Amino acid sequence: MKALVIESSLEVADTVSLCLQVRWPGTAVVAIREGTKVLERLTQEEVDLVVLDRDLAGADGLQVCGEIRGASPVPIIMLSARMADTDVARGLEAGADDYVRKPISTIEFQARANAVMRRVQREQGAPVDEPPFVSGELRVDFARHEVWLRGEQVRLTPIEFNILSQLVKNSDRVVPHKELLTKVWGPERADAGNYLKVHMQHLRQKLGDDSQNPRMIVTQWKVGYRFNEAAARASRR
Repeated sequence: MKALVIESSLEVADTVSLCLQVRWPGTAVVAIREGTKVLERLTQEEVDLVVLDRDLAGADGLQVCGEIRGASPVPIIMLSARMADTDVARGLEAGADDYVRKPISTIEFQARANAVMRRVQREQGAPVDEPPFVSGELRVDFARHEVWLRGEQVRLTPIEFNILSQLVKNSDRVVPHKELLTKVWGPERADAGNYLKVHMQHLRQKLGDDSQNPRMIVTQWKVGYRFNEAAARASRR
């Protein structure tokens, strides 16, 4: 395993490196203190995990996160002392898979990193013969991790793809919030409803589903979400 740690504080970078190497002995950690030339690093080296300081010296961690996400599906854990709901939401909106409080707890960080990597392993282990889901002009290819709508590929983050996969596999059934959170993020995040809300908003936008009056992914108030297959079929143009 190889991890890229982008962190202004040498002390925090050392702690993160130790956590990763204890959890996954033999992990190679590349630590840098600036947000410049990150994409160049990612093209030069195959990285399994990025740990990113939101408050980088001389750079906007949110912007760096967005640039990484636009170029790569690599999982990103964002670190920050800013923990207001709006701060967490902005981190997730930028493309982070998880958002961890500073100063970090080594036990919590290891658990979060483990959950993120376990999710990646589940994705990579998807059966190659699992048939795609097709409804109207929506096609979800589980084996290839691709989504197509009206003949055009929809670029989803790994989290967004996992949410959509769970919904279409349970088509026309309301999937409770906790069930969806557990399936996508793992049991450690079963109560993190704010995570789900942010990613659901982005998913709807990418599918052209009106967030104010959604038809394809319907909200069951205080219960969960339901994929409306009839609406997907009717979306044909």
